[in-house]
Amino acid sequence: MQLLNTLYVTTPDSYLRLENDTLRVEVEHEVKLRVPLHHVGSVVCMGNVGLSTPLIHRLAEGGISLVLLDHNGRFKARMEGPVSGNVLLRQMQHRRSNEAAFALEVARACVAGKIRNARQVLQRGARESKIDQDAASITRGADNLAASLRALPDAGDLDTLRGIEGEAARQYFACLGLLVRADAREAFPMAGRTRRPPRDRTNALLSFFYAMWMNDCRSALEAVGLDPQIGFLHAVRPGRAALALDLMEEFRPFADRLALTLINREQVKRDDFEEREGGAVALKPDARRSVVVAYQERKQEELTHPLLAQPLALGLIPLVQARLLARHIRGETEGYLPFIAR
Repeated sequence: MQLLNTLYVTTPDSYLRLENDTLRVEVEHEVKLRVPLHHVGSVVCMGNVGLSTPLIHRLAEGGISLVLLDHNGRFKARMEGPVSGNVLLRQMQHRRSNEAAFALEVARACVAGKIRNARQVLQRGARESKIDQDAASITRGADNLAASLRALPDAGDLDTLRGIEGEAARQYFACLGLLVRADAREAFPMAGRTRRPPRDRTNALLSFFYAMWMNDCRSALEAVGLDPQIGFLHAVRPGRAALALDLMEEFRPFADRLALTLINREQVKRDDFEEREGGAVALKPDARRSVVVAYQERKQEELTHPLLAQPLALGLIPLVQARLLARHIRGETEGYLPFIAR
């Protein structure tokens, strides 16, 4: 299993070419990077990046996905070659998605994983807070998430479950700003979650990380043969990778924690962001590169998987979870167990 097999291209006006089965990155006709294609599993282009037609054909032939994101990190398109994987698994997935009890059970597990990991973010923040009033508020938020967890088993349908998840998210994001260093809160306010577009620096950073996690979760599902479009928690809509969004839920708090780390350690600063027309806030190109590096480094850190009882790089855990989900869809296991950080 390869971990660092995604090439992120973030420099505006870059141009990608094919050169003897090697991907060549040029900026203003100057070669900046050469990468052998056998080392690449996917290519992610952010913003205004050009590609040659021969390279696009070669990526498709090699089963190397090409993902296009806008400058904010928002998903625009994905190109891949012929679909691989077990068609029988996908047939089973489609049938199971129409079984109300099965869909609810998987969706409940996804929400439980998200809330448990989010609660750990708050609990850790409360322990580390140097302001007693903030620590008390964060602890109350963690207690509210515990109440949401207790309510999950009684959710008898998806709408009720989504309502619990939505209230938990509201409580969580109401506290998240208190985990930002006091002297950084003016530059990085966090009164709640805003998106499409993000309206402040903190939300812009979160959206950027969520976009990268989304791509990794989708790739993990495709690697095990599942259809990323057919989910259980998220409703099926044209153009929406519903199952990737389902799988991503348990990993959102990891993105939040990394964003807080970069802010609190001053690895991202006020001037790393720009305000665009309409009030949208986005990372500047140079800052995007440093944030991508931080994300890739975070993916190399090892965590103990509770089910496998062995350390794994964080970047490989979405693939493990996708395999666990596939086993449950096949009926080989009794339930889906989300990844809970220890």
